[in-house]
Amino acid sequence: MDKIQLLYVENVITRKKTGVQQTLVFFMQVESSSYDKRIDVLWAGEDGDWQTLPANYHSKLEHDQEYWQAQVSFQLSPAKSLPGNIRFGLRCRTSAGECWDNKQGLNYSSQADSGIKVACAVPVLNTGFTNKLEDGQKNIPITVAVDKFIDADQVTVHWTTDNWRHTHKTPCHFKRTYWDKESLSNARNPNQYGVAAWKGWLRIGQAFRLEYSISLERHGQVFWDNNRGKNYSLSREPLKVLILNLHCYQEDNQDYKFSQIAKAIDELNADVVCLQEVAELWNGGAGDWASNSARIINDRLPTPYHIHTDWSHLGFDKYREGVAILSKYPFVKQDARYVSDSHDAYSIHSRKVVMAQIKAPYMGRVNVFSAHLSWWEDGFAGQFKRLCEWAETQQSAHVGATLLCGDFNIAAGSEGYHLVVDGHQYDDQYLAANSEGVFEKIFRVNDPHWQDYPSDDYRIDYIFLNKTSELHVTSARVLFTDQDYGRVSDHCGYFMTFEPK
Repeated sequence: MDKIQLLYVENVITRKKTGVQQTLVFFMQVESSSYDKRIDVLWAGEDGDWQTLPANYHSKLEHDQEYWQAQVSFQLSPAKSLPGNIRFGLRCRTSAGECWDNKQGLNYSSQADSGIKVACAVPVLNTGFTNKLEDGQKNIPITVAVDKFIDADQVTVHWTTDNWRHTHKTPCHFKRTYWDKESLSNARNPNQYGVAAWKGWLRIGQAFRLEYSISLERHGQVFWDNNRGKNYSLSREPLKVLILNLHCYQEDNQDYKFSQIAKAIDELNADVVCLQEVAELWNGGAGDWASNSARIINDRLPTPYHIHTDWSHLGFDKYREGVAILSKYPFVKQDARYVSDSHDAYSIHSRKVVMAQIKAPYMGRVNVFSAHLSWWEDGFAGQFKRLCEWAETQQSAHVGATLLCGDFNIAAGSEGYHLVVDGHQYDDQYLAANSEGVFEKIFRVNDPHWQDYPSDDYRIDYIFLNKTSELHVTSARVLFTDQDYGRVSDHCGYFMTFEPK
């Protein structure tokens, strides 16, 4: 496999009321070994002027291959002609040098308004596919490029929305008027390159994900495009959860750090944010909402989230200290309660947890708890037990998952962590996402030597997910480090994504 390879080029002229427009699309396969690569299409139209068109990452193919795409459109005007017929080559540049796919210097070509030209020798090819499902999208168009000389009897999309527990088959159809119907183009079907476009629609309704492959049948023979054995897959946006201990107004340059936290929430498009050591001025015990750190961060978001916060005790002799949940989605219900023996506002051992239920699109109801529990010697065991009992009372057939989030003041491998593992109710999601082998030994197999595995893991902030959850973690990363939004607290933050199983 070359480092860069053209899969197809699309050259279409549309004739709509808004005017005549030519659109060029270049779709290619690129080796993913280098992170500093730049992919360009160097092309020239009938005027002979060579231009450079940057390509953008499209989606992952396999562990060392990616799809990239470049697209550009031109409007016909009295002052400017359309590019018409084009010549082009593909270039990949990295710090190690550059490589080309340009037919050994002869360049590729594509005639004006010719539709699709396939560059790879395959009888059937999925074209124009996207890498994600849009919010509200219920019908997925499938366009298949078929070599007309194959003389296809049938083209079928085989698909599933539940990891192949149930399989559907949807036929694609050939119409000579395909290009006219799609874009008011005069491109022929099949075209001069021997390519015929077939079209199908998949009706997926409210499904979270879609996986599919395409078969072509001719005289008893079957040809496949299954994305090199990986199948094509696309999904909705995952549920994105961020957790962070704010350090109770003890940071230098505090105002700037609040802005950095808001920036991260916005740029990462977090759905739920769980905050600990949320502080506001004590004010004789009455509090001061204007100084509440969760409120300040929320107000700095382009669109403020729904907020639920409550306080536990006097912190640093001048603050009401507590916890908070920010949510992009409205709260179905919310609550707050002490999980500690002490309810004394003047005792640091008084620990209150806030809970909110949200309805996440395509995933259903999720219960979220934001907690800041005591150290092991100060009552962690009893507090975690009460938290689990409370969470259990909130569980029902309508709740798909429960997330216990926040600062639990137990190090991985410690006695407190041992308590969580032995409870067989909740799993450590950062470990599940980043250390699968260790996670299996600790939470699945209960290896008798499991405490040896996380000996160098010093986290005390977690997202614990109930074992009966209908969700699973798909990624987990550390935030607010020197390399990522900067230090904003004496804790790092954690950002995790979840999808239906």
